[in-house]
Amino acid sequence: MLTLKDLRGTAVDALTLAQDAELLPRAGTDITATADKVTPILDEVRSRGVPALMDFAERFDGVRPESLRVPAEAMAQATERLDPQIREALETSIARAREVHTAQLPAASVIAPGPDAKVTNRWVPMARVGLYVPGGQAVYPSSVVMNVVPAQVAGVQSLAIASPPQNEFGGWPHPTILAAAHLLGVDEVYAAGGAQAVGMFAYGARDEAGELACPPVSFITGPGNIFVATAKRAVQGVVGIDAEAGPTEIMVLADETAPANLVAADLISQAEHDELAAAVLVTPSEELARTVIDQVQHQAATTKHTERVRASLTGSQSAVLVVDDLDAAVAVANAYGAEHLEVMTGDDDAVAERITDAGAIFLGHYSPVSLGDYCAGSNHILPTGGAARYSSGLNVTAFMRSQQVVQYGREGLGLVSSQVRRLADEEGLPAHGDAVDARFG
Repeated sequence: MLTLKDLRGTAVDALTLAQDAELLPRAGTDITATADKVTPILDEVRSRGVPALMDFAERFDGVRPESLRVPAEAMAQATERLDPQIREALETSIARAREVHTAQLPAASVIAPGPDAKVTNRWVPMARVGLYVPGGQAVYPSSVVMNVVPAQVAGVQSLAIASPPQNEFGGWPHPTILAAAHLLGVDEVYAAGGAQAVGMFAYGARDEAGELACPPVSFITGPGNIFVATAKRAVQGVVGIDAEAGPTEIMVLADETAPANLVAADLISQAEHDELAAAVLVTPSEELARTVIDQVQHQAATTKHTERVRASLTGSQSAVLVVDDLDAAVAVANAYGAEHLEVMTGDDDAVAERITDAGAIFLGHYSPVSLGDYCAGSNHILPTGGAARYSSGLNVTAFMRSQQVVQYGREGLGLVSSQVRRLADEEGLPAHGDAVDARFG
């Protein structure tokens, strides 16, 4: 099922890996291929508003909701009917996420570069954000938690959630998603999915009477399929976006001390997300590699989504990589920049210190990625496709902006006025210098 690639004897330094993409397994997703389909959808939503959203719901989701916004009674009812054990699990997830994300809040600072001079660095929350929650092959109330909690901790006052309408539930999003939003205190939820939901957030949506049914947002977050990713790229600039999320990924960096059955279970856990999900093991132990392949074959046969898992694990994006030593394994992990990186070695802490590029790192036998998906307290909305090399997972600062407040007095300005004059003249902008000189007669 999983293909073994022997990289022993191959240079696996960062330069070689960067130049030879064939050495590392990757999903071949190209969101530009869907641009022609997404652009007309966005144009329709921008020009026609709610009627277009309703038409797209009927066309893509097979149901026409009674209204675009989910009524309060439907959300309350979903919460009342929620399985008590699911509610307890959600409340645990919310509490732990809130604790972890609160620790991310950046502190303001006040600096005095000189006498009578002050610059304040402060963080300001965004006014309104749109949070997308998928509704395709699985139900994702956890994504409600991961989107909402950091935004609330950041201080965002206006939060809106969009999730696809479900025929099975009368045209509303899945009731567990509604209940999760209700438990978090979010009452603005829209029955809209796909590229059309992204368009609604970016441009706003008016009803047939011209009333604004959904005001536009400043920032859109949340994972989705390739159409959602394409739409987010298209509206970037009109609004901010968190990332263009691609198929999920797991890389396990392990040596001969790792339990093969646990490594296999964790690879399968991510493979069940999507046929395009990437599951990669990198190890210096050929014995572990072959045992994991056998374990994957065995465990995949009894899992619920066997065919989906098989498609993922036999795709070009999944593989078992055997390398010369642990140094080579670390080099591969950093070059790959996995969304989720598990480390199972004889010295996990030492290996983790050497990891520079990963969305989130999970150390040891008792920190599976699925823990991070739900109840670790960390965020599971993470960079994919190697984007971990230059971007972060969703966090509190994603919903905030850094602002600088400059306050100089006469003495403070006077001390640097001649320097401003010289630099302004050097750049050919004498009026800049004149603006300073005017303050001293």
